Amino acid sequence: MRRLPILLIALVATPALASSEDAWEQFRQDVETACSALAPETGETAIEVNPFGSESYGAALLITTLADGGVDRYVCIYDKQAGSAELTAPFTPPQDVVEPQADAAGNVAPAEDTRTDAHLVKP
Repeated sequence: MRRLPILLIALVATPALASSEDAWEQFRQDVETACSALAPETGETAIEVNPFGSESYGAALLITTLADGGVDRYVCIYDKQAGSAELTAPFTPPQDVVEPQADAAGNVAPAEDTRTDAHLVKP
């Protein structure tokens, strides 16, 4: 007798899981459509949609290649309730940083290093 309630729960939950996956796929398509419409017209843009977003928002990364070989990186934020999207300004590209460094003999020379403002938020 204990198996019957467990079996019934499993049978009832199965259609919900299938429709839930369909709903998530539709959500991902909605985010991609809305965010792709905001992509810059110049260059070639790749998009990566976050599969679930947050409770209220969807998100996608857009990377646009430029004619000079550089890239612009954007975040697209999709409002789940309104069904609308906004695109951030491009992130500042990594810059060459020149810092003086001394060698073992005490000679000081500039050393170039490419960095971004990206950093760890938790140690």
